[in-house]
Amino acid sequence: MTKKTLRLVTTIVLITALTFVTGIVVGSKGVLADQLNRYGLSAIAAGITPSVQPEGIDFAPVWKAWNILDARFVDAYATTTEVVTQEDRQERVWGILKGLAASMGDPYTVFLPPSEAEVFAADISGSFEGVGMEIAIRDQMLTIVSPLKGTPAFRAGLKPGDKILSIDGTSTEDMSTNVAVQLIRGEKGTEVTLEIYREDENELLEIVVTRDTIQIPTIKTYKRADQIFVIELYNFSAKSAGLFADAMEEFQRSGYSKLIIDLRGNPGGYLDAAVDMASWFLPAGKIVVTEDYGGNGENRIHRSRGYDSVNDGLKLVILIDKGSASASEILAGSLKEYGKATLIGTASFGKGSVQELVNITPDTSLKVTVARWLLAGDVFITKDGVEPDISVEFPEDFDPTSERDLILEAAVTFLHKQ
Repeated sequence: MTKKTLRLVTTIVLITALTFVTGIVVGSKGVLADQLNRYGLSAIAAGITPSVQPEGIDFAPVWKAWNILDARFVDAYATTTEVVTQEDRQERVWGILKGLAASMGDPYTVFLPPSEAEVFAADISGSFEGVGMEIAIRDQMLTIVSPLKGTPAFRAGLKPGDKILSIDGTSTEDMSTNVAVQLIRGEKGTEVTLEIYREDENELLEIVVTRDTIQIPTIKTYKRADQIFVIELYNFSAKSAGLFADAMEEFQRSGYSKLIIDLRGNPGGYLDAAVDMASWFLPAGKIVVTEDYGGNGENRIHRSRGYDSVNDGLKLVILIDKGSASASEILAGSLKEYGKATLIGTASFGKGSVQELVNITPDTSLKVTVARWLLAGDVFITKDGVEPDISVEFPEDFDPTSERDLILEAAVTFLHKQ
C-alpha cells in the first residue's frame, strides 16, 4: 500500500507520550512548523496573516487601556515595588491574543504563547511522560474525552465525559486545555490529584493518578470461537493505516464473514488513516468526508481509494462510545451513511471541525478552526456526536469494574442474528 501525504484530523489535547491533536495544518515558519513538517505536513497557511489593521475597526480602546495599565497599575499584594520588565509587557500582548481567540467562542480556537507552544511541540515529538488521557472543553468545562487503555488514567478509573473541576487544588474554571496539560503532565512516578464531577455520582470524586511513560498501543486483533473477527483500534497514528491493512488481510485469511471494529475510546488522529481504512469498504470515488471551509476557501473532498475487497457477504459492526472522536467519527459515520456498517454502543464525542496552526511569531502560534467535517459529502458531525444504530443502555446498578462488556455483547448478539 503506498504511503500518502499525511494530514492531521482532530484537535483535542492529549496528555500522553504521543499527540492526537489533529485536524491541524501548519503555516509560516518557526518551531512548530518545523516540528510538524517533520511528520509530512504541508505549510499551506504560509503568509495568510498580514500585519495591517482591519478596515473599520477602532483599536484606540486597546491602546488607551494599555497606557492606563502602564501608568497606574499597582500590584496590591506585592511587598515591594517591582520594575515592569519588557518580558512583563510582552506577556500582556499574549494576554490580548488569548482574549481575542477566546472571543470567538470556540474551545478549539486558542492562542499558544511560548510556553504552551513548546508543550504542543513536545506533543508532536512524543517525548514526554504523562497520565494517558485526552481532554477538551465541552460546555465550558474541562472534560475527559478518553483515557487510553492500559494507561495510568485508565487504571485510575477515569472515564469519558468526566469533568475535571480542579488539578492539584487549582480550579479549572476558565482554564484552557493547554494550561491543563501543563499542570497534569509531570515526571514518571509523581502524582496528580484530579477533582472529578461524574454525572451518575452523588458526590465529587478525588482521583489520584501516578504519572508514567505512556506506551500507546495502535491495534489488536483476535478471532473469537464463534466465528467473529475483532479489530480493536486505539488511535489513528501515522502507522495505523498499514497496521489496519495487515489486520484486514488477517481477517480475510481467517475465512470469517463477521467483523467487529472497536473504536471505543479512540480519540482520532490522522485523517489520511481514516480515509484509507474506509477505502477497504467503499467503492473508489465515494466521498468519505469533506472539509467545508464555509465559503472562506475551496472545500476539500476526500474520496475512497476503492480497495473495496471485503464486501461480499461481510457483516460489519463498529463499536463507538463517548470516547470515540474525530477520525473515529469520520470512519464510523461515513460507513454508517453508506450502509456498510452497523454502529453499536453510545453516541460519540462530537468533534466535527478542523483546525489550522499558524505561527504568529517564531515561538507562538494561533490554532484556529477553519472548517467543519461533512460525512459522505453533506452530513454534519454535530457536538452531540454520531448516533449508533443500536444504542446500548447501562442499568443503574451496573458495576463498571465488572468484566462484562455490554456493548460487545450487544454486537455479538446482533451478528449471530444476521
